[in-house]
Amino acid sequence: MGDILMFVGFVMLGFCGMEIASYVLHRFIFHGILWDIHESHHRPAHGWFEMNDLFSLIFAMVSIGLIVWGSEDPLGSASFSIGTGIAVYGVLYFIIHDLFAHKRFMPFKSDSKIMQLIRRAHQRHHQSVDQEGQEPYGLFLFPYDKYKSDNR
Repeated sequence: MGDILMFVGFVMLGFCGMEIASYVLHRFIFHGILWDIHESHHRPAHGWFEMNDLFSLIFAMVSIGLIVWGSEDPLGSASFSIGTGIAVYGVLYFIIHDLFAHKRFMPFKSDSKIMQLIRRAHQRHHQSVDQEGQEPYGLFLFPYDKYKSDNR
């Protein structure tokens, strides 16, 4: 039972850590020194691949590396658990951000109130195409009540 609790705790740490890292990287690095790459994501037209997708590939490689490194003892390995948390974050990010919010690849609709809030918040971030950007920079961490009454 202790191994399972530790596994779940580290998965949650990987997931939450990824949202915090994403916010910091997005706000200060992607909208800073790596703007030339990230700008492709802020342009109105999105193709199958944009330069910004390189960041997702890097995060996926980190996740895969941690999972492989800890694969000899998955339940007892912090690296396996954290890598799994990062992978879960990546899957949800792809579904919510790419498929739902930006309608890339296989777009879909959802009546979920939480999904709608996340999309409205993310649309706010994309209101302009300039490097300065605006909040929210995270996908899940933002003031949800601020977007409840936003009927865009």
